[in-house]
Amino acid sequence: MLMKAEQSTLLLIDVQEKLMPAISHGGEVVDRCVTLATIAGLMEVPVLATEQLPDKLGHKVDAVGELCDQILAKHHFDACPDGLIDQLPEGRQHIVIGGCETHVCMMQTALSLLDAGYKVWVVADATGSRNEFDRDVALDRLSESGARIVTLEMVAFEWMRHCRHPQFRSIQALIK
Repeated sequence: MLMKAEQSTLLLIDVQEKLMPAISHGGEVVDRCVTLATIAGLMEVPVLATEQLPDKLGHKVDAVGELCDQILAKHHFDACPDGLIDQLPEGRQHIVIGGCETHVCMMQTALSLLDAGYKVWVVADATGSRNEFDRDVALDRLSESGARIVTLEMVAFEWMRHCRHPQFRSIQALIK
């Protein structure tokens, strides 16, 4: 099954200033999330982000926040009990997800979205945990649970569909 830009929403989980230094390869995760959100903007895909206890863990990384259409503060690890599903754009059943921590907030949110009937793609190179083993086990569990594990480039090229897409050169420049 291919993900379609017109049916997609990009969801970035807890890419927060105070959290990222503790994440293995946190800088790379932030860079990938920013690139994903930039591509989503070029493709007219809505971008939502969450913040776990922003009063304690700080707000999202500025570069991510500037690209978001909406930000949801939460206290549950899973964003759904804090109103995520109500915030998702109507008619967009494809959720492309990245963020932190892969084995906690990102995974629990993705599993709830699957349970709610959404099709979920987890962007592996845009996810992170403090410990890489936790991240890898979470990606395996998500795959076994029905999420599709993808990369940033897979998302970009599936959303575009062909090399004549009006945003092809712009997106290609972002991922090279």
